[in-house]
Amino acid sequence: MDYKEALEFLRRLTKFGFNLGLERIRELTRRCGVPQERLRFIHIGGTNGKGSVAAMVASILKEAGYRVGLFTSPHLHSYTERMRINGVPIPEERLAALLTWFKPVLEAMVAAGYEHPTEFEVSTAVALKYFAEEGVDLAVLEVGLGGAIDSTNVISSALVSCITNVGMDHMEYLGNNIAEIARVKAGIIKDGGVVVTAARRPAVLEEISRTCREKGATLYRVGRDVTWQERRVSLAGGEFDLQGLLGTYEGLKISLLGRHQLENAATAVTVVEAAVRHHGLGVTEEHIRHGLVQASWPGRLEIMHREPMVVIDGAHNVDGARTLRRALEELFSYRRLILVLGMLADKEREKVVAELAPKSAVVIVTRPNNPRAGNWQSLAGFVRRYGEQVEVIEEIPEALDRALNIAGPSDLICVTGSLYMVADAREWLKKLKKEDSICR
Repeated sequence: MDYKEALEFLRRLTKFGFNLGLERIRELTRRCGVPQERLRFIHIGGTNGKGSVAAMVASILKEAGYRVGLFTSPHLHSYTERMRINGVPIPEERLAALLTWFKPVLEAMVAAGYEHPTEFEVSTAVALKYFAEEGVDLAVLEVGLGGAIDSTNVISSALVSCITNVGMDHMEYLGNNIAEIARVKAGIIKDGGVVVTAARRPAVLEEISRTCREKGATLYRVGRDVTWQERRVSLAGGEFDLQGLLGTYEGLKISLLGRHQLENAATAVTVVEAAVRHHGLGVTEEHIRHGLVQASWPGRLEIMHREPMVVIDGAHNVDGARTLRRALEELFSYRRLILVLGMLADKEREKVVAELAPKSAVVIVTRPNNPRAGNWQSLAGFVRRYGEQVEVIEEIPEALDRALNIAGPSDLICVTGSLYMVADAREWLKKLKKEDSICR
């Protein structure tokens, strides 16, 4: 297969949907030589912030001279973004070659009576094989969904397991209350392992602590064992002091925007420090400082243009929407907020709207380019409860064009909701900016 054919092959795998469990991924990795046994991992899960933490951890380790694999999902513009080594996405031809290799393996599995692996399971196996073949020193894995039965949990050990936080998301798969969801998230904790969390909810901490006790794992809590103090948060990034596991760091700086990213940065540093303390990684304070500044995570509170200010953020659940609302209030000054919103049907759309709509002068509802968009127009009904001006425009470019046309130079346009929608919006805005026609 060439790259285009490989993408079509992956697209066809989406028909298997979400099918949680480890039987298929274990068999699939067994058939390709158990590549995970040749790698050392840092495993990062949680409801929000896990991608940002993973990106910062990988950046710090890269600054320390390690060859670092980073596996994340979903991607923004290219599937190759999901598998990176030292920040460089897997080459298209390499991804196509790996998927070509996997195709008969999958067929043999099904012929032997196994269920067909899902798209995410295949993606996980490809990343593990790629990282093993490339001989990375460390692999940072972002959990896809949940933890205990997520395909990334095929790994038998991790230098550090991290649970950023736990909120209400994916309830149809993970549980109906916060304790049940936390129990699933805590499934990435290994026997005798090292665990870092920034979770604060008592029920969540109880589940994580209980799992650590049962498995003899060492737990470090951001906010208790490690503390941090904000110095500043602005459109240039953030700065904070950290009392860490191994020392005190004054004036750490990050490029990512929002107060919540300071906590993510503190969590990332704690993960690295725990790996240094327990596994002897060679990371210095300068590596931490440089790695935090260099870390980027597009599509999360990212400024795409000024005058009018255009910011995009993949806030797809209630906690994410609440964090976005606070960030908009703290970082930006504007006359009117124009919200471009598109969400998948399986999200708590009503609660997300309750966080964001009351602060908006205009809300433009649009359709994420994903089969799970469902009855996307019904989102407008939730918005109308707050009395805002609501427009429904199906195509994302048309929705963005409308927002730009009604925005004044002192207005703020915020594009948010499904990361799939945000990715399409980002691509269109980048093209428009390149053409130098965003201001009209």
